[in-house]
Amino acid sequence: MAGAALAGRLWALLDEMAENDPRAYRRLLRQQSAEAERLRAPPEPHLCLRARPGAGRPLFINVCSWKRVPAPRAPAEPLPVRAGPLAAVSDLYSIIDIAYNPDVLQRGEENPEKMEHLIHLTLRFVEERCKLTLSYSYTIEPFKLKGSLETMQQRLKGRQMPTPHFRIAAVTSSLKTTFNPLTIKPNHGVTQSKAHLIEEITSTEMPEKLSTPVYEMITVKDANKKTLKIELKIELPKVSSVSECDLRISKDDIIIEVPEKYKLQLDLPELVDEETATAVFNKGKQVLFITVPVAKTDL
Repeated sequence: MAGAALAGRLWALLDEMAENDPRAYRRLLRQQSAEAERLRAPPEPHLCLRARPGAGRPLFINVCSWKRVPAPRAPAEPLPVRAGPLAAVSDLYSIIDIAYNPDVLQRGEENPEKMEHLIHLTLRFVEERCKLTLSYSYTIEPFKLKGSLETMQQRLKGRQMPTPHFRIAAVTSSLKTTFNPLTIKPNHGVTQSKAHLIEEITSTEMPEKLSTPVYEMITVKDANKKTLKIELKIELPKVSSVSECDLRISKDDIIIEVPEKYKLQLDLPELVDEETATAVFNKGKQVLFITVPVAKTDL
């Protein structure tokens, strides 16, 4: 009853504002709309770090910009950050996604010393969160994101990617993880061993439930068993037009999404030339065929 009474008083105040001060009422609505838009904006890639663990596979850190992460209220306040789970990609490498407020990253771009300090804070945070030992000798990769945009956004939002119905076959011929948003306290002496202050940032988002389409992946090889291209056949019985499909291909993965129907993300067994990929949708059979040539390597 107390909650209902409070809500009633709030609505009464809004009605009174709308009647007595319509300009302030419209300003409040614009502010609320802007805040809602800010919360809907997805995380975006900013830069990718390649860290050097003391042992084990390489670690890529996707440093992302996300308006949902608040900016620090003052220089002495803790620095908010949101982190996805540490994700292993077969035995090749691991990925973790870290998101900061866009203003924090913008200040880093304007001041190289601040960016270097932010990177060291990020490395310390990943060490402590993932129980790793990292070298502070890092590399900023020429690309902004390791993996696909959709997968990064899913991990940061705490959503579980669907388990694919995986069927893979090799053809030879003569032609052929728990969301844990955290906050780091700035450490002006990055060599100190003192742990960062960690605070939780709550999230109320619910995961979407989309179907994973049945698919078949084939690696096409030549007589010397060198992979030439990767062919993918995806069954989309609920799709009537190719315009419904959102297809994205990177050098190491493919993602396809049909809003409110399907979602599929696949790590590719070989690095590919995404610029020469082709996709054909058979409307009669409701099947999408994708062909991606393997990237050429310098001999």
